[in-house]
Amino acid sequence: MNDPVTTSAPMIVPDMSFTELTENFALFDDWEDRYRYLIDLGRKLPAFPDALKTEANKVRGCMSQVWMVPGHPNGDPSRFAFAADSDAHIVKGLIAVLGILFSGKTPMEIGSTDTETAFHALGLDQHLSPSRRNGLVSMVEKIKTYAQKA
Repeated sequence: MNDPVTTSAPMIVPDMSFTELTENFALFDDWEDRYRYLIDLGRKLPAFPDALKTEANKVRGCMSQVWMVPGHPNGDPSRFAFAADSDAHIVKGLIAVLGILFSGKTPMEIGSTDTETAFHALGLDQHLSPSRRNGLVSMVEKIKTYAQKA
């Protein structure tokens, strides 16, 4: 994780807690509004440098293209963060949700995070297509692998 290319990407540093995110999702009555909110979250991700959109940084198992690199929030090596991007709007929103769920946590906290329960709390477990769900699982596995190596 000390690779200077990796650390040159702006890390996802959430501006809300997962509890706040869950409360925000609950404000919307229908899934069309929730999807719009999810897409808006993705639009707020930090820019991901084109130079990092390489085969080595691709997340395998996603139908959309997803690139991800590990790092630390605000240079704190005891905490994990990542930078990521996708060519699909909803997937960028899912990346933002994963940033809220994982960024700033210790590797131990990340390893013990139950993502199925978290996505159930948002209702996303029931509203993602099987291919998006597989991609989400691939992104979570990549994050947990990066965190273990930290």
